[in-house]
Amino acid sequence: MARQLDEQIAGRFPVGRRLRVLDVGMGQGTQSLRLARAGHQVTGLERDATMIAAARDALAGQPEGIRERMRIVEGDGRDTGVHFLPGSFDVVLCHGVLMYVEEPDPLLAGLARMLAPGGLLSLLVRNGDALAMRPGLYGQWAAALAAFESTDYRNRLGLDVRADRLATLTAKLAGIGAPLHTWYGVRVFTDTAPDDAAAPDDLDTLLAAEERAGRSDPYRGVAALLHLCGVRG
Repeated sequence: MARQLDEQIAGRFPVGRRLRVLDVGMGQGTQSLRLARAGHQVTGLERDATMIAAARDALAGQPEGIRERMRIVEGDGRDTGVHFLPGSFDVVLCHGVLMYVEEPDPLLAGLARMLAPGGLLSLLVRNGDALAMRPGLYGQWAAALAAFESTDYRNRLGLDVRADRLATLTAKLAGIGAPLHTWYGVRVFTDTAPDDAAAPDDLDTLLAAEERAGRSDPYRGVAALLHLCGVRG
């Protein structure tokens, strides 16, 4: 996903431009730190105290120049208008958040308002068109059959959450003024790998295969996650 995001940034903004980035639901700050290291000015918005502490610990270990380029704001992604002025950012990330939001429309509209004209909105969501894939690959046939009729599922943390369908999100992005520019699949081949699995010896080859599948039909359509990139008009 990081490679996909970098591809979109490189194709949309001049080389060397320091971008204003908002990472909504930044978690432990993985993408925020990566983009700060790349020279961008990053704001991470997170409400979970444990995640904020982890992000601050990670940031504290960075060189001073990187620490100066990143700030962490405690808050809910649905309240971006409370913390920031409209049009304040060139890039807005919202990765792995929508599945926890029962009514995502206000959140999405708020994200779009944060973007300057021509800005990039990057969403990572659970693929509601392929929910039967994981239980099917595990041989959980009843669960696979049920998944065809629903966008609700139980994640690996044991939480009941929701997925999003590509067509639905495409329409929503058009409606909020940040129409879909392109989309990718994420975790096409590796969705059943255990979370604590060690990196394989051929990791580079694995990533190359995933990256190729994530941009190719029909493979990207059955990915566990979808990476959607919209552009503010």
